[in-house]
Amino acid sequence: MPTNNYTPQPERAPGFTERLAALPQTPGVYIMRNRSGEIIYIGKAISLRNRVRTYFRSLRGQVPKVWRMVENVYDFEYILTDTELEALVLENQLIKKHKPRYNIRLKDDKTYPYIKVTLQEEWPRVVPTRTVLKDGAGYYGPYPGMTTVYETIELLDKLFPFRTCDKEITGKDSRPCMQYFLHRCLGPCAGLGDKASYDEAIKQVVLFLDGKQDTILQQLRTGMETASDSLEYERAAVFRDRIRRLESVAEQKRVFSTANTDEDVIAFAQRDGEACVQVFFIRDGKLLGREHFMLEGTKDSDPDEILGGFLGQFYEDVSYVPPKILLQHDVTDADIIQSWLRQKKGKKVTISVPRKGEKLDLVDMAARNAAETLEQFRLRYLSDEQKSTAALTVLQEVLKLPVWPRRIECYDVAHLQGTDVAGAMVVFEQGVPAKKEYRRFGIKGVSNNDYASMQEMLTRRFKRAAAERSSAERDRALALAHMGVRDHGAPGAEFEAEAREREESSWNEAELGDTVGELAAKSERLDQDGTSDQGAMEGGWAVLPDLVVIDGGKGQLSRAQDVMGALGLLDIPMISLAKKDEEIFLPGRSEPVVLEFRSEALKLLQRVRDEAHRFSNTYNKKLGAKRGIKSKLDSVPHIGPVRKKALMKHFGSVKAIKEASLQDLLSVPGMDRAAADSLRENL
Repeated sequence: MPTNNYTPQPERAPGFTERLAALPQTPGVYIMRNRSGEIIYIGKAISLRNRVRTYFRSLRGQVPKVWRMVENVYDFEYILTDTELEALVLENQLIKKHKPRYNIRLKDDKTYPYIKVTLQEEWPRVVPTRTVLKDGAGYYGPYPGMTTVYETIELLDKLFPFRTCDKEITGKDSRPCMQYFLHRCLGPCAGLGDKASYDEAIKQVVLFLDGKQDTILQQLRTGMETASDSLEYERAAVFRDRIRRLESVAEQKRVFSTANTDEDVIAFAQRDGEACVQVFFIRDGKLLGREHFMLEGTKDSDPDEILGGFLGQFYEDVSYVPPKILLQHDVTDADIIQSWLRQKKGKKVTISVPRKGEKLDLVDMAARNAAETLEQFRLRYLSDEQKSTAALTVLQEVLKLPVWPRRIECYDVAHLQGTDVAGAMVVFEQGVPAKKEYRRFGIKGVSNNDYASMQEMLTRRFKRAAAERSSAERDRALALAHMGVRDHGAPGAEFEAEAREREESSWNEAELGDTVGELAAKSERLDQDGTSDQGAMEGGWAVLPDLVVIDGGKGQLSRAQDVMGALGLLDIPMISLAKKDEEIFLPGRSEPVVLEFRSEALKLLQRVRDEAHRFSNTYNKKLGAKRGIKSKLDSVPHIGPVRKKALMKHFGSVKAIKEASLQDLLSVPGMDRAAADSLRENL
């Protein structure tokens, strides 16, 4: 019989110890997975054998984060590389792709926006983008948000005469648009601008984005003098106005360095498991811009690990690497990172930690800015938390909820003229969006019927809750039976038989609706489109809400109640929120509850409802776009799923594939001449 202080050892995959002992002494990347197959940590090593085996020896002296990670490791895998530099690059790419919970990672799961100059086009444009491709264009950034990108493009439009349209330039239009008459475009669409002048304007755009304002000013002054000497006074006035605007912009850029050098200054502040990194972008000795980046997973991490993790993920995507990078702290892998950045830039890059003088002052300033930004985030969070707490308390009182509504789930359905029906579940915990808990549902066999779609979505969600709870009870029962512990007076052997019987009944396929095979097939099919509702939630499907909110009125609430009644879950409080008059409907009540429009409780419900609406509509549009892609590419001979995926990954859109040259098509992995010719003939 086991003693009361019985502590189970972490479960490992079959053959774990043997594979650990057989690890090669070569560079590579190792990947740790938990029992569910989720990637929880990714690391690199000069020697895989030496590095990985250290985790599974004594953890004396290790920080708690490492303990927790090792306890959750069920299996591992590794990828061999020729050099440590290759391991660094691969590690960065995999961390950004999978975002393991125990790695330091950029907090935002979105890609940062860039300004793209389409240099590969005959008449280049300046456009915003979130995707960096190897298509011959110039990419500048990253920027913290699209607002900054649009403001910068608007400024460029006032300074330099490039086209803002995406029309095909033939030079045969009868007249140019208003941009030409505002001196913001040379009018190539109407044959009014020569190619050399347009290319010169684009070169100045690129110089500006590179922070070379002094070079542009010199060029503009030369142009103004030439126009004046040629008695082209109107043209000279245009140059004069551009010079004044650019000088005004340049005056706003503080001189940060006596040397006209390009450098990034990087420092951070840390608190409560989060870190804020501040980056100053200094070009020609002037502060071109500054951005902050929030990091997750930094609890128990030292400065070396935090800065090293940030450098790898940040410089993975940037379009321009300066020759100098100033850091707040030393980084163990500085030499490897320098080699990687030198390879990326094609020129020497140095990483240094200044100890005195002007450079140290710059780093200290960046660190102070990082600390201030982190404090502002904290104060904003505390303010929001206080409002949310008050709102949830009011909700509990007004709706007479049995418990404080810590977890609220809201459901919404969106469709486009009866097609591409999408369901969405959003989750708020303690009044704050828990985005990792959001789920999307591809609605099957229902068109233009919101009631039926809502019923299907709720049925699938709460059946999975029932199945997962039964599974958890089964696992506990088997564990107790294995330990010989009696439950409700039953002997161990009898209890084990009872547990196995419960295991079989809890997975009754008829009760689940889908057969196990259908669920697996659907998961595989839907995951390709991001539509699966089977993904493992942070707390699991078994975690039930304290309040369910349905987007709609009495009819939607009634249908939702039918589902909950059939599943025996009527004890979960449920309401619906009608958008027209913001009325709250409760089961069994004919009259709605109406909250004062300034009420924080109503504002919280509106945020929850609007977030569900946004999430479902975004997904619905994605489904429609993918359906369009499928209808075009799937009808092309010689283009199967693998080639289609490779083409979309390389070009980004069907339009880009259609406009690609034969040589570009053949450069895509897996493409041959027959497939490329078929594309050009059929698209």
